[in-house]
Amino acid sequence: MQSAIAELDRRFGVPGIASVVAGPGGLAAVSVTAPEATGRMCLHGGHVIAWQPAGAAEALFVSAASKWEDGRAIRGGVPVCFPWFAGKADDPKAPAHGVVRAKAWQLESIERSDHDVVVSMSTGSDEGTKRWWGADFRLVQRVTFGAELRMELSLTNRGAAALRFEEALHTYFTVGKIRQVRLHGLDGVRYVDKTDGNREKTQQGPIVIESETDRVYLNTTGAVEVEDPALRRRIRVAKENSRATVVWNPWIEKARAMSDFGDDEWERMVCVETCNVAGCAVELAPGGAHSMTALVSVAAL
Repeated sequence: MQSAIAELDRRFGVPGIASVVAGPGGLAAVSVTAPEATGRMCLHGGHVIAWQPAGAAEALFVSAASKWEDGRAIRGGVPVCFPWFAGKADDPKAPAHGVVRAKAWQLESIERSDHDVVVSMSTGSDEGTKRWWGADFRLVQRVTFGAELRMELSLTNRGAAALRFEEALHTYFTVGKIRQVRLHGLDGVRYVDKTDGNREKTQQGPIVIESETDRVYLNTTGAVEVEDPALRRRIRVAKENSRATVVWNPWIEKARAMSDFGDDEWERMVCVETCNVAGCAVELAPGGAHSMTALVSVAAL
């Protein structure tokens, strides 16, 4: 593994700006030190695990209990969910959140762009994915580390049949005290409440997290702002070609039930997920291409 990481660094590294290193658990990762931000992205899952704008605190949350192992998803950062979200509707034995988040991706390029660094990784269909989903596809995650974190997930349908799929950039954010957090931007939007029998409801005012929260907000294209008085900051999540937003916090009991999540970590995180899921799933013709983008920025309160 060390020799393979060294070879990737030789081929792709940008001296003083970006290097390929052994990350947690020895997993290969691109470590970025740009003028406007630092960050890290694992080849395991094409998974962003850190983004810290210059002069600001780390924006992303990663569990201290995460299992950094082949075949297991990383708990935190930005998992890539594809081609289904949560469980597979017709196969309960299929891996949760799809077939790419615990898969080894390929490093495509590391480029400097003005004050930013752009990292591209890709994956595609193979025997492992076709065990669960028969489609032929290529998926690219292009991440710009700078004053803004830009994540563009692009899919090409390489098969002869149309595809219907779900996708999510399942972003975990660090917050100071979850009970003080207010999420703005979804007032009046219909959502599916997965903690209440998938009942449809309408958001009234800002979102306040006071218990286990697992909501799919539908037909919404606007930005969400995470107001965090404890950390004195506001995180803004804008998006392109996404028609749904998921908000999630496991709260006390579910946090304790997860082996890769600390018992008290629910107090310091919230997920705001840029996605196309449920009734907002994507249809893609043979040979077609689709992309979805999340844009994250941080400002002081």
